[in-house]
Amino acid sequence: MSIHGLILEVRVTGCRKLRDTEFFTRQDPYVVLEYATTKLRTRTCTDGGRNPTFDEKFHIPLIEGLRELNVVVWNSNTLTHDDFIGSGRVYLHKVLANGYDDSSWPLQTRHMRSAGEVKLIMHVDVSAMNKMGKSIGAASTHSVPLPSVPAPVPAAAAAPALASAVPYTGVPPSYPPAPAYPVASAYPAYPTPSQSPYTTTEYPPPPQQAYPPPSAGYPPSYPPQPYGQSYPPQPYGQPYPPPPEAQSPYPPAPYPGTYPPRPY
Repeated sequence: MSIHGLILEVRVTGCRKLRDTEFFTRQDPYVVLEYATTKLRTRTCTDGGRNPTFDEKFHIPLIEGLRELNVVVWNSNTLTHDDFIGSGRVYLHKVLANGYDDSSWPLQTRHMRSAGEVKLIMHVDVSAMNKMGKSIGAASTHSVPLPSVPAPVPAAAAAPALASAVPYTGVPPSYPPAPAYPVASAYPAYPTPSQSPYTTTEYPPPPQQAYPPPSAGYPPSYPPQPYGQSYPPQPYGQPYPPPPEAQSPYPPAPYPGTYPPRPY
């Protein structure tokens, strides 16, 4: 259910057990409510100390999709910057469901330590939210026109219209008669082998000479003889094999001189 445009009423009643930021005097707290870009500030409770009372009411317009607000408590200073006491997050689920919420919300420091609590009383008009949801649903139901469906045309009425659109002469159209098969080609016929312009030879061609060639006689003489001389060839100027040299008597004579040699 949409909450956009609803007015949330928030009453800040007071705080309890706040963290004390003053050492010698009593602190002066005040509360800031933050919702989206809206910031609302209570009056400063002078010398409120740790349990200030405000009892102030604010009206906040709600935005769809944002169902929480932040609450921040400060200590007001005159000569220096204000001291941060604590902050907390307030969820709106209970007040949007029941229309009323008077819970106390815890506060924490920047170091996630307890800094007390703040008491809020929130109220929202649930009946207005229900009426808004019903009006939106009714508008969405009747604002979309239904698609128009064309009425069917009777067959008896469609037949004359078709007959008038396509006249019929009663004579079937004349088509060229089918030619006799086969049809003579406009291209010249491929030359037959007898009419071929190319000269062909018999394959394989006849051998020119018998293979292997016939030999004169078998087996041939080996080794072949050289031209004009016998084998093996004779050395120049002497017969082959050469005559043996004169053999010397064996064993050979000792070297010239006396044997054994004389001592030195």
